[in-house]
Amino acid sequence: MKLHILGICGTFMGGIAALARELGHDVSGSDANVYPPMSSQLEALGIALSQGYAPAHIAAAAEQIVVGNALARGNPSVEAVLDAGRAYTSGAQWLAENVLPGRRTLAVAGTHGKTTTSSLLAFILEYAGRDPGFLIGGVPENFGVSARIGSGREFVVEADEYDTAFFDKRSKFVHYRPWLAILNNLEYDHADIFPDVAAIQRQFHHLLRTVPGNGRLIVNGDDDNLAQVLAMGCWTPVETFGEREDADWRAQLDAADGSAFTVLYRGAAVGEARWSLLGRHNVMNALAAIAAAQAVGVAIADAVAALAAFRSVKRRLEVIGCTHEITVYDDFAHHPTAIATTLAGLRARVGSARIVVAMEPRSNSMRMGAHAAQLAPALADANAVVFLHRPGLPWDAGAVIDALHGRARSAADVDALLAALHTLAQPGDHVLFMSNGGFDGAPRRFFDSL
Repeated sequence: MKLHILGICGTFMGGIAALARELGHDVSGSDANVYPPMSSQLEALGIALSQGYAPAHIAAAAEQIVVGNALARGNPSVEAVLDAGRAYTSGAQWLAENVLPGRRTLAVAGTHGKTTTSSLLAFILEYAGRDPGFLIGGVPENFGVSARIGSGREFVVEADEYDTAFFDKRSKFVHYRPWLAILNNLEYDHADIFPDVAAIQRQFHHLLRTVPGNGRLIVNGDDDNLAQVLAMGCWTPVETFGEREDADWRAQLDAADGSAFTVLYRGAAVGEARWSLLGRHNVMNALAAIAAAQAVGVAIADAVAALAAFRSVKRRLEVIGCTHEITVYDDFAHHPTAIATTLAGLRARVGSARIVVAMEPRSNSMRMGAHAAQLAPALADANAVVFLHRPGLPWDAGAVIDALHGRARSAADVDALLAALHTLAQPGDHVLFMSNGGFDGAPRRFFDSL
């Protein structure tokens, strides 16, 4: 079949494209924002990309249009598809109909940590010889691709609570009907589609309703919002992970930065992990992945041993390089909690060395100012911050900058931001770029200019 994917460079839709190509479909796509790592992955697969949403980009021979959730009514390609009466579907529905039947689906949901936890789970299964399929909202370094079919029984999917498409406002994860679901955490996010936490909780409960009684739920036992979701009704055995004494899966940190820890299962030490990731949040991600792997029959010892060989995901505290004693990182964190936990992990690793943050408020919630009050506290571990305050940002970042008491400044564009970083950066610094978008190539541009 010949498919055309609208919004193909999104991490999820790019994965759909890779799976469709592996299944033998003829795939093309278009997007308004074409940037790595997804554009590089698609080009390596030989998938034709078109910049922009001109209707002419959709070949007349395309038999089905797969529509990403970034596209709305009024988009010229969407209007052309509707006017012509062409066949269209969503990425989540295409996955559910073409890839997941006959597989044991393992879904990883949560406000934070989905990509890393999905990557961890897929790699543990790979390490155990299971050859899993997966679709992940990033590019795990161990695999080099964000999606593959795999020959094994298990299929790991990063299960997003964001809506499915302009014509389907349910969360994407309700399409997957998993045998096992990991619920990492639940906080307020996606202010453009959810009015409050309760609305997100309802969507999470819709996911719970689809997990069978002989399946498994792996749930963060420290998260009160998730506890409320379970209280709405639960029909599946639950295992918990977290810091509370009654959690089934816990960790004892053997290194302050989270690079070494002992895994505890129901109070007993079952393995010692040494790995390259940082932060308590990543230790929790690892516990969730180990618990899920054990639920499908992987020995705990094998799951723990896999961590030593695990390499992180691109743009998750990814080291771009180190030159002139300045280390440059690229990171996807865009929610205050993720920002805080990432910085805390880096601070534990680098000690008293200076951390300089360049931040782009790019997510819909960030642009709307939904998290503005939490941003300054989230940046507590940064010694200096340069905040990209593009003219189109609908809220004033001045209050955030003022709350950082002289440690922050703003820049109106990326060129000004890079110039400010050059005046700030000193030998021994760790310069961290944080954005969930392309950031106009700022991390690589800064590193190359040092």
